[in-house]
Amino acid sequence: MRKWLSHLVPHKLKYRLFAVFALVILLPFSVLNLYNYQKIESLVQKKISEQSHEQLDHLHRSLEDQLSIAFKTLIFLEQDSEIRRILQQPQERSVLDNKEIMEDKFKGINNSFFLYNPSVYFTLLDNSGHVYTSYPPNKSLNYSEIASNPSFKALEETKGSYLWVSDDANYVSRDISKSPTLLSLYAELRDSNKRAYGLVRISIDFSFWFESMLQKSESDQAYFIMSRSGEVIARSIPDSSLSPEAVHKIANLPQNGHWTDQQSDSLVNYSYLSSLDWYLVDRIPLHLLFREIETLKQQYFVTFYVITAAFIAIAFMISHAFTRPLSHLQRKMEEAVRKDLMIRVPDKHYKGEILELTRTFNTMMVDMNGLVQRLRAEERQKDAVHFQMLLAQMNPHFLLNTLNTMKWIGLREGNEEIVDICLSLGKLLETSLNSDVDLIHLRDEIELTRAFLYIQQVRYGNRFQVEFSYDEELIYALVPKLSLQPLVDNAIQHGIGNMAEGGRILIRMERSPLRPDRLTLEVEDNGVGLGKSSRNRSEGRKRPSIGLQNVRERLRLLFKDRGELEIIPLKQGTLCRMHLPELLSEPYDHERQSDII
Repeated sequence: MRKWLSHLVPHKLKYRLFAVFALVILLPFSVLNLYNYQKIESLVQKKISEQSHEQLDHLHRSLEDQLSIAFKTLIFLEQDSEIRRILQQPQERSVLDNKEIMEDKFKGINNSFFLYNPSVYFTLLDNSGHVYTSYPPNKSLNYSEIASNPSFKALEETKGSYLWVSDDANYVSRDISKSPTLLSLYAELRDSNKRAYGLVRISIDFSFWFESMLQKSESDQAYFIMSRSGEVIARSIPDSSLSPEAVHKIANLPQNGHWTDQQSDSLVNYSYLSSLDWYLVDRIPLHLLFREIETLKQQYFVTFYVITAAFIAIAFMISHAFTRPLSHLQRKMEEAVRKDLMIRVPDKHYKGEILELTRTFNTMMVDMNGLVQRLRAEERQKDAVHFQMLLAQMNPHFLLNTLNTMKWIGLREGNEEIVDICLSLGKLLETSLNSDVDLIHLRDEIELTRAFLYIQQVRYGNRFQVEFSYDEELIYALVPKLSLQPLVDNAIQHGIGNMAEGGRILIRMERSPLRPDRLTLEVEDNGVGLGKSSRNRSEGRKRPSIGLQNVRERLRLLFKDRGELEIIPLKQGTLCRMHLPELLSEPYDHERQSDII
């Protein structure tokens, strides 16, 4: 079996590439497209069916409204005392007077806001041989003929209050209605003692209603009204018809549904009208549903196969052009590479050109490793330069704050405190300008922070207190130069600077309780906090300031992922917490010291 399959698999690389492309890409993609189009057709059919059922439901509701009008007309006729008196006592007035009164009543009912429908006609008969109509009849009225209508006879036999007749012969003048049949409601009028005093026939020209409802439907889309026996009562297209299979399924399937009629190649939707035992049917030809999809499908597949054929030809040419220079490329790479390999790709399973290409690749990896090492060294140099640039960025920041302080003191009053401020400023500038040192002892960092705080205390009139808390054994720990000052500056500028009194800054330095090999530096203030500070950004520098970003970047360059800076909002104020590795220049072990300035 394996030997037989080996004859089917191409041996040359270019043919293998072509076979893989055809079997793995083209064939599944073609099958997937066919499947997707079938799903699209199913979804379209379902969507059209839902829309068709909405139209049928609209017709259903409209027909129910027509039936409701007939029942309301019956109620109006039965409750009108004048009509009841004329039917019960026709001898009180002359026949002409009774007819005139009845015609006025009929006009009032026809023009009623609730009953207005020009295609509703009604006939009244009393027990004395008189007939009253709301329409011009197509032939002379004959009381005996109308009273002997089989529908009235069936009403009397069943002793019911009303009877619907779906195929009542049209008795209205052809000038008004040309429909062959009418939908009629036959009923008896009874008094309070349940004695019949008249007969009424209310008819609806449902063919006119059906045509008016379907004026805007698709020309190829046919609607039908069908009885349970399979008789088509009305249709929207004169020559259209339902197939015997469709009639059979509508009568035997659930009361509402849809299916595809293979005989007429159409989608059939139907809805049952229980009050009349009718079905409303909608037939949509499939070519109308999928006409645009079929055109789109043809265009898509023609374009797809043309592009696929062109792509196959180009892929074959590229694979041929790619394999031909492999041997030449192999010789050139052997000439260019002469060093031992550091990382090897296993080559014992390869033969021929692939084997030589693998060996050449392994040789190239040696040069790549050397290049990576050189790039890493250059990256470290770039990091050092970047660090110095970030450190130098702090100088104008400190100088600007100090000059602002001197300006405010000079404007307010001449004071010798300026001399002390200048001394503190000189200490800060001297440290910042020393670019040869990146890490200093913690005690030196504390002294620099005290110098900065002296300047700020003078500026803010000693409105806040500062408390230092640290272990004596940590004073020779190495920390980034000028790392505490930006945190203190941030606490003053954005926390307690606007407080009239009661400001406090806590500076804590200790080993991390969770990581003893890490040092934690914290600056906490009881100022306005992050929320209020962010709302006041338009009045001053945005928070976090450039100093905080500078500290973050220097921690990243010095300690990579072992150094980090956290800004934590408190209920009252803000906490800045800095983590870095513990680096001691000499071991010390002294008691904890605390002082306040």
